[in-house]
Amino acid sequence: MLGITPSLLWKISIQMTLWLFSFVSGLVLLHFSIALILINKEVPQSRGMLYPRESETREVRSLDGIWNFVRSDQTNPTQGVREEWYGKDLSKSRPTIPMPVPASYNDITTDNLRDHVGTVWYDRKFFAPRSWAMDQRVWLRFGSVHYEAYVWVNGQKVVKHEIGHLPFEAEVTHLLNYGAENRITVMCDNALIQTTVPQGRITELPNDDGMTIVQSYTFDFFNYAGIHRSVHLYTTPKTFIEEVVITTNLSKDNVGGEVIYSVKFNGSAVNEADNSLYVRAQLYDREGKLVANGTSDEELCGSLQVDNVNPWWPYLMHPEPGYLYQLEVKLHASNDELLDVYRLKVGVRTLSWSNATFQINGRPVYFRGFGRHEDADVRGKGLDNALMVRDFNLLKWIGANAYRTSHYPYSEESMQFADEHGIMIVDECPSVDAENYNQELLGKHKSSLEQLIHRDRNHPSVVMWSIANEPRTREMNADSYFQLVANLTRSLDKTRPITAAIATPWTDDKAGRFLDIISFNRYNAWYSNTGRLDMVTKKVVEEAVAWNKHYNKPVIMAEYGADTLEGLHLQPAYVWSEEFQTEVFARHFKAFDILRKKGWFIGEFVWNFADFKTAQSYTRVGGNKKGVFTRARQPKASAHLLRKRYFALARELDDSSFPEDLFTYIADMGKVENT
Repeated sequence: MLGITPSLLWKISIQMTLWLFSFVSGLVLLHFSIALILINKEVPQSRGMLYPRESETREVRSLDGIWNFVRSDQTNPTQGVREEWYGKDLSKSRPTIPMPVPASYNDITTDNLRDHVGTVWYDRKFFAPRSWAMDQRVWLRFGSVHYEAYVWVNGQKVVKHEIGHLPFEAEVTHLLNYGAENRITVMCDNALIQTTVPQGRITELPNDDGMTIVQSYTFDFFNYAGIHRSVHLYTTPKTFIEEVVITTNLSKDNVGGEVIYSVKFNGSAVNEADNSLYVRAQLYDREGKLVANGTSDEELCGSLQVDNVNPWWPYLMHPEPGYLYQLEVKLHASNDELLDVYRLKVGVRTLSWSNATFQINGRPVYFRGFGRHEDADVRGKGLDNALMVRDFNLLKWIGANAYRTSHYPYSEESMQFADEHGIMIVDECPSVDAENYNQELLGKHKSSLEQLIHRDRNHPSVVMWSIANEPRTREMNADSYFQLVANLTRSLDKTRPITAAIATPWTDDKAGRFLDIISFNRYNAWYSNTGRLDMVTKKVVEEAVAWNKHYNKPVIMAEYGADTLEGLHLQPAYVWSEEFQTEVFARHFKAFDILRKKGWFIGEFVWNFADFKTAQSYTRVGGNKKGVFTRARQPKASAHLLRKRYFALARELDDSSFPEDLFTYIADMGKVENT
C-alpha cells in the first residue's frame, strides 16, 4: 500500500517552499508485506563546533535575552517564508511578543501556545563591533533549537539544521554590518513525523470550529520546542583551530598518564596540505602548574606524557573525583607567529569492558544512578544554570555516580559539569520509541549519533553511548537497522561501549546482539501486575538472568519505578503513594543484590530523577510522577531510602565513607538494652 499522511504533507509543503527546485525524497513511507532493504549510506561529517571560549585570539558574545516572537498559523506554516518575513523586522509582518532565549516557548504565555504545532519565528538585533572587521572571522552558533531550525542574518539564509538537542553553527563574516546594527531571524518547526528523530505523527481532526492540526507521539515526555540553549557570536582568526580530539591512556599502575591530541585547522591563508603549521600543546594541573608540553608533528598530532598523574575518577570512587587538567593548544605558523589559542579541560582515564564487567582505570564499576530529563516549570527544556547546579547537588547528596541522558543529548554545560564532579554519563541520542524502520529514518538516526559523538567525544564523564531508548526491536528490519547504527557508532569511537535501553522482551529482541552492554527497562508492580509488590524481586532476577544468558554480556537495569503523588501516604502501601514507591524500590534492591553476586550485573538506574511534564493524558496527573524528587527538586520519601542504598553500595564497593547526616538519631541503644 502506498500512502501519504497529513504529517508528511506538512513537511513536504515546508521543504518545497524553502528549497525551490530541490527534490524532496524519502518522505513517502512504503508499506510492503516484505522487509525493505536498508542501505548503509554515508552520513555528513560534522566539522568544528568547539564550545565557544574566549582566549587571546577569540572573543565570545552571548545573544541570550529577550527576543521577538511570532507564531505561524497552524494551517499555513510556510506563510512567513513565502512572504519573506526574514527580510525585515518580524514586527512589520505580524504583532510580536517578547520571548526569553534560551527557553521552551510552550509554557511562557497564558494562551494556547503550549500546544501549537508547526512553525514559530524569532528575531533580535545586535551590533557587530568595527574591530571584528579587521582580520577576524565571525561565527553564529546555536546550542540547540528543537526540532528544526532555519536561520537568516540581515535577510540572507545562513543555515538549516534538523534534530534538536545538538549544536550547529555557520560563518557570518561576510553578512554582518560592522559598526552597525544587524538582525538575526530564526524559524523553528516542532513538527514530528515518521522520519524525524524522534518520531511522531501529525493528523487533522475535527473540532468545534471545523478542523485542527494535532501532533501525537508515543514517547512519554512533552515535546517542548524553541531555542533551548544559548546563542553565541564568536570570533576566530583567519586561520584557526577548528577541531581538537583527545584520547588518554594510563600506565598499569595508574602512575603515568598520556594525553594524545589531534588538531585540525581552518584557514583561507593556508590549506591542510601545508605542513608548515604546527601546534604547541601545554598541559596544566588543577593548581595551574605546567606538567607536560610538546610540539605536534606535521599532521598536527602529538602526545603528552604526565608523571604522577591524577586520573579522572567517578564520584565516591576516589577522594578527588573528577580531576581535570587544562590543555592549552596554540596554533603557530611556520615563522612561529601565533595564529590561534584554544583551551579545554581534559580528564585522564581509561575504559575497558568484557562480557561480564565494565572497568574504569582498571577498577570494576557498579553504576548507581538515574534516568533523567531536562525539564522544569516555565522554561521547559531551556538551559537553566541554577537548576543544573541544584540537580548536581542532589545527585551528590543522594550518592549517585551516573545518569543516562534520557532521551536526547543534554546541554554542553551539563556535560562540563559532569566532568568536573565525576558523574559518569551514558550519553543517549534522541532516538526514542523508534519504529517503522526506513531508509530516511536510518540516515537521520545515524546523523544524530555522528553529531552527538562529535560534540561529546572529549568528555571524560561520557563512558558509554546509548543508541536508542525503547526501540521496537521485535519489528521487521530491526536487526539490520540496528546493526548499521551500531557499526557507525563503533566506527566513530572505539574507546567506549555501546548500549540501548530495551523494553522489548528478550525473547523477541533483535538488537541486543549488536550491543556491548545490555540495558533493559521494566516496570514490575506498575505497568505489569500493578500494585503487586510480591511480584517484583523474582521477576527482575529472572529477566536479568535471561538477558545475560541469551547474549552473554553485562546487564544494567536502565529503568524501574512507580508514579508517586507527593504527600500521598497510604498504609499498607497502595499505588501512587510514597509508601508504595519506597516498597517498589526495596523489592528491586533485593533483586539487584542477588544479581550483583553473579558477577555480570553492573548497574541500577531509577526512573526518574525528578517529576517531568508529559502530553495530556488521563494516566498522567500534571505529568510523569516517577521522580525521586518533585519537579521543584524536593525529595520524596523514596529519596531518603535511595540515598542510604547508594551510599551503602559506595562503602561496600569503593570503600567510601558515609556522610554524617545519612542516619537520623533514634536512641542510645546501650541504655535501651539495659532497661
